[in-house]
Amino acid sequence: QVQFVESGGGLVQPGGSLRLSCAASGTIFSGYVMGWYRQAAGKQRELVASIRIDGTTNYSDSVKGRFTISRDNGKKTVTLQMNSLKPEDTSVYYCNGVYTKWLWGQGTQVTVSS
Repeated sequence: QVQFVESGGGLVQPGGSLRLSCAASGTIFSGYVMGWYRQAAGKQRELVASIRIDGTTNYSDSVKGRFTISRDNGKKTVTLQMNSLKPEDTSVYYCNGVYTKWLWGQGTQVTVSS
């Protein structure tokens, strides 16, 4: 069974930074395209960043230039560095595969507010 544990969220002021981490277990992690998703209250979950097996990254327009995704295949972790945070980034953040998905973890709450 694949499990994800997300961490690193919190309350931050606009313009601040956070670093989210996702630890995966129970899968051949290195063989999959991984992504960070977010879901704001009352909205659908959306993919904001993805990283391919070779390290190629892709970002939604809303976070491009501010967020950076990375992965460590040996440690089975995916990290999301978030800079220049805006109130509209407030969401619960999750990690999962992009083309293959497993059970969702609990996510980690990010709140951007002054």
